[in-house]
Amino acid sequence: MENSLNPMQQKIVTIAANTAIGNLDVLHTELNAGLDAGLTVNQIKEVLVQMYAYAGFPRSLQGINTFMTVMEERKARGINDPEGPGASPVTDTRDKYTRGREILKKLTNTDQKTITGANTFAPAIDSYLKEHLFADIFERDVLTYQERELATISALAAMAGVDPMLRSHLSMGMNVGLTGTQLNQLVAVIGTFIGEQQGENARRILDKLLDKK
Repeated sequence: MENSLNPMQQKIVTIAANTAIGNLDVLHTELNAGLDAGLTVNQIKEVLVQMYAYAGFPRSLQGINTFMTVMEERKARGINDPEGPGASPVTDTRDKYTRGREILKKLTNTDQKTITGANTFAPAIDSYLKEHLFADIFERDVLTYQERELATISALAAMAGVDPMLRSHLSMGMNVGLTGTQLNQLVAVIGTFIGEQQGENARRILDKLLDKK
């Protein structure tokens, strides 16, 4: 289907979602499927590392440990998966807060010079988000912004109680070029691999956003 998620993108969805909820048996299967679909070792590592920012270190580390097991099993079967490029060195000499603010501006299509809400109430979180999440992590070019948003949306769609964040990242996904077709397919994958309730909740939020477009 035109503008649909390709096999590698679909596996980013299932890997991120199952990591976020700690469904390690399914994750084991999906990690194998991701490699078979053409994701590099470094791309999968990057998804698993990014998950700590959204689901916490325990989930991320369990995902990484599961991936280590998958890699050992595949090597024992004589499968040599491509490592893929690592992150390019950062050449931007501006401070991380400024770089992170610029990246967030690209994702949200909103100038981030004025902080509001939780960022004003707890300014430390504003610094952590811009300097670490959006500079240290999103700046790494192992994954594109689209791929990072696919992973983030999938994790949030799989988790309970984070609807405002899911809504925000669905919007960010659209801002970086994910189409309504692709996001609808992502929601369908969540419904199939994670659960009907999670899929229906994500569908409801996505439909409201698409209605406003």
